[in-house]
Amino acid sequence: MSIQFGRWNSVGQPVTTSYVEAVKSMLAPYGPDGASHCTKDSTTVLYHAFHTTPEARTEQQPFITSSGAVITWDGRLDNRSELLALLRGALTPVSPDISFVAAAYERWGTECFPKLVGDWALVIWSPETHSLYLAKDVIGTRHLYYSIEETQVTWSTILDPLVLLAGRAFSLNEEYVAGWFSFFPAAHLTPYIGIHSVQPATFVQIGVQRSVARRYWDFDPTRRIRYARDAEYEEHFRSVFREAVRRRLRSDRPILAELSGGVDSSSIVCMADQLIETGAAETERLDTVSYFNDSELNWDERPFFQKVEEKRGRKGCHIDVGTEDALRLRFQSNCFEATPGAAECSNDASRQFAAHMSSRGNRVILSGIGGDEATGGVPTAVPELADSLARGQFRRLAHGLKVWSLHQRRPWFHLFLEVVRRFLPPALMGPPQFRCPASWLRPDFVKRNRRALEGYESRLRFPGPLPSFQDNLSTLEGLRRQLACDTLSAELLFEKRYPYLDRDFLEFLYAIPREQLLQPGQRRSLMRRALAGIVPREILERKRKAYIVRSSIMALSTGWDAVAALSRNMVGSSLAIFDEKLFAETLEKACRGEEVQMTTLIRTLGVESWLRNLRTSRVVRNFPAERNVLIPGNRSQLRHTNKKGGEQDEIREAKGRLCQEGCRNDSGTEDQCNTA
Repeated sequence: MSIQFGRWNSVGQPVTTSYVEAVKSMLAPYGPDGASHCTKDSTTVLYHAFHTTPEARTEQQPFITSSGAVITWDGRLDNRSELLALLRGALTPVSPDISFVAAAYERWGTECFPKLVGDWALVIWSPETHSLYLAKDVIGTRHLYYSIEETQVTWSTILDPLVLLAGRAFSLNEEYVAGWFSFFPAAHLTPYIGIHSVQPATFVQIGVQRSVARRYWDFDPTRRIRYARDAEYEEHFRSVFREAVRRRLRSDRPILAELSGGVDSSSIVCMADQLIETGAAETERLDTVSYFNDSELNWDERPFFQKVEEKRGRKGCHIDVGTEDALRLRFQSNCFEATPGAAECSNDASRQFAAHMSSRGNRVILSGIGGDEATGGVPTAVPELADSLARGQFRRLAHGLKVWSLHQRRPWFHLFLEVVRRFLPPALMGPPQFRCPASWLRPDFVKRNRRALEGYESRLRFPGPLPSFQDNLSTLEGLRRQLACDTLSAELLFEKRYPYLDRDFLEFLYAIPREQLLQPGQRRSLMRRALAGIVPREILERKRKAYIVRSSIMALSTGWDAVAALSRNMVGSSLAIFDEKLFAETLEKACRGEEVQMTTLIRTLGVESWLRNLRTSRVVRNFPAERNVLIPGNRSQLRHTNKKGGEQDEIREAKGRLCQEGCRNDSGTEDQCNTA
């Protein structure tokens, strides 16, 4: 991903040279393919390039349009042929994406945003109107942050310069922190009051007098796709899925795909192979990387990803994570971490991964995130039954309750209550058990941030769009929040692409009958039927992958001394976020193998480590002062250690053990080590 940065002084004074040079030094590690900048009066725009497509290597950014607008673009444009037919002019099939974007803006103004299909973040500065436009794609795969102050506006792809070069301390955004204890913070939030993130499918217009955020596109709830035969749905699925994968194979270097052995990643790899074989893909080769852990009883991925390798006739990179401590990260007090997920992984697995990418020349990674949620991988009948209830189709509702209750082996009345509950306000019914805030969080903190802690759960509306459509958008919003918490690494540069989050693919899935996607006893019904013969049968017929907790429990027990370094005299406790005593008791329960909220527990350790980093960095005001703390050398021995000495070693080790398990999601899909 390329880096965009800019500052506009609204009072007319130029941006100082010293400030620009300080920003450049921060951005340089992220842009190995060249840096450039443009200064117009009181505005300076910087661009650091990381190229992943052949056309990008010929582009010039910042791009100056014929009307004088300054544009920077980080992204991949998927509908180039369509725009070429509409725009004509000086564009050619080999013109870089930025030329298409500039021509579209010159023709349609801000109305061009819905026409830009792909993964992107876009900045446009218009000297004529003294307006700044910040926009992101529909899914939100790119980062774009901004800060509006009294006399200036600053924007950036990464948070670091906005925070470290602001010349002031920030207040901590409590709602953002609360989001980390549940299903990720809202996509427009950052940890710092006064710094915002552009939301997906939205553009922010900033002028001299005011700023406004406008939604430029959304999924159409009235769109319906109905066929007479199942085979027609299957053919349409293959078509849109093939196109979603093909779009993400646009690269002038070999692409690396995560291959876990699950249906999602395996389907991407098998479809990509078919596209490459037929000459329909732009990349020359697809490599794969797979992780395995033979010591974990519930992790049986190796036989499945090997089936895919047998089919494609090529072995990928296999990384054994069984030799790693299950809670492994790195902590450096002298290295600023902008968010709780910003810590760099540093272990054998990450080093093997980096070495493999470097040796193969990969710059793009294909991820299966979103497949489980979009294609019917979550076995719940609630949206389908809610549709029948909302339409008044009571006979259909009764039949559905009967069939699903028999399949799930639960009383139909309990299932009916679950459906009805989704139409009632969460405050009336209370959250389901898995959404309840952790017991060690302070009551006042929970009261102030209940919506964030419960994952921004919203009730189904009636009247309105079909409940299944509302549920789809709610699920997509959760994925957007997850992507918003992903962070860029300066040590290992790559661009991640998500075929299951393709706009056209999702539009198709949201428009067809839900019964095509999910049936009693048949998760991913349409996907399995459509990809038969393309994906190995063993993959399509495998059971749902288990969520692994054993290794994290073992790591808490064996690494108790290091974890204790984070659980004593906690900054989060001083900030009235959680109760240190209750948290310590929960840690003891986890070590004894008792049932606890393991994901939230792991995230609490990660947040605590991040808060200590913020205190060291002094970028947040009103933090408690550092203290000498008691740290157990072992369970029977205590010793005093100053924070600047031995405790930092303990913290490094503790935070160094949080990566692999804290960020594995509940469906057991591919690890996302930088989102825990």
